[in-house]
Amino acid sequence: MTKNSQIRNLLITPLLLYNMQITKEAYNQAIEVLEKCRTSHGFYAAFPGYQGVWARDSVITSLGASLLKDKFEETFKQSLITLAKHQSEKGQIPNAVLLNQNPVKIDYKSIDSTLWFIIGHYIYKERYNNNSLFNLQKTNIEKALTWLSYQDMGEDGMLEQLPTTDWQDAFPHRYGHTINTQVLYYKVLNLTYQKEKAKKLKEIVNNNKSDALWKGNFYLPWRWKNHNKYQEKGEWFDSLGNLLAIIFELADKNETEKILQYIKKNNINKPYPIKAIYPPITKNSKDWQDYFEDCEAKTPYHYLNAGIWTFIGGFYILSLIKNKEFKEAEAQLRKLAEANMQKPYFSEWLNGKTGLPRASASGKEGNQAWNAGMYILAYHSLEKKRCFI
Repeated sequence: MTKNSQIRNLLITPLLLYNMQITKEAYNQAIEVLEKCRTSHGFYAAFPGYQGVWARDSVITSLGASLLKDKFEETFKQSLITLAKHQSEKGQIPNAVLLNQNPVKIDYKSIDSTLWFIIGHYIYKERYNNNSLFNLQKTNIEKALTWLSYQDMGEDGMLEQLPTTDWQDAFPHRYGHTINTQVLYYKVLNLTYQKEKAKKLKEIVNNNKSDALWKGNFYLPWRWKNHNKYQEKGEWFDSLGNLLAIIFELADKNETEKILQYIKKNNINKPYPIKAIYPPITKNSKDWQDYFEDCEAKTPYHYLNAGIWTFIGGFYILSLIKNKEFKEAEAQLRKLAEANMQKPYFSEWLNGKTGLPRASASGKEGNQAWNAGMYILAYHSLEKKRCFI
């Protein structure tokens, strides 16, 4: 053993060794999860449990899976082909293609599926340096863009949506202009070289007196019409929408730091990264709807009601990397690894207070593909100190 290697070994403390081990163990387990969810039709959202190709799940999963050289290239490709095959006549991309049902069931009623579908094609083209799939499905992409343009009811460059028509498909109740949809649309506009439209959208979301979603410390989850002193809006914190705003640069440096400070100040990243919303919505609040009674989210810190979703935790780590907070990103990756390595591995969601895994909505547990894909993306992004998205 050389003198340099002896010094290096002395510097590896037990804590550092543990961090290295747990993050690597979670990385290897994440790859196993992707193997279980791989099918000839694309990525299942989970196996067992969600045996179908969900648009957002499969693309978010592929953000990380596509960093493993060509290991999952065909699966990523087949996910996009399956979705394109079932595109509606008007151009809408399915929320899910449920392949375990006979006949196959196609579920629409989602706005973000079409956005992630377009983003997915650009990611695939870039990661594999391959234009063939993009060229093959160019007409599908164009139809998807046309469908999105008709979701601009106000003719102001922003997309509108109905309640429960994105990834939060059962809770909370939000509509009109949501931060999650606006930031995805901003990314799509930039990818498709519609720079002036993207610039206009960014200005409205950040600064427009009537329609801005920026609140001062974070982006509002949704906003719709103003009725003199009364406004239709939500005022809770939507983790995914705010983190995507950082990653896709809808938020500037000042806004980025305020969002990250708000998360830390309110312990939204504890016990593990990260709670879906904050604070949880309670029965007597203005955001409560009667139908919540028939949903797992009726209980605070459960499911979508401030439960912990580790795929969003991956986006949190990317946001820290984007802001060059590498030490904090390293600490959060360890926490994310610990969360995902609780049995059953890579559970759909964890209790927002205890951090313990909970049964998924499908009644099955573990092997959630987008949790695994986002862990891999966060792991590689931290390793290279840059966001691979």
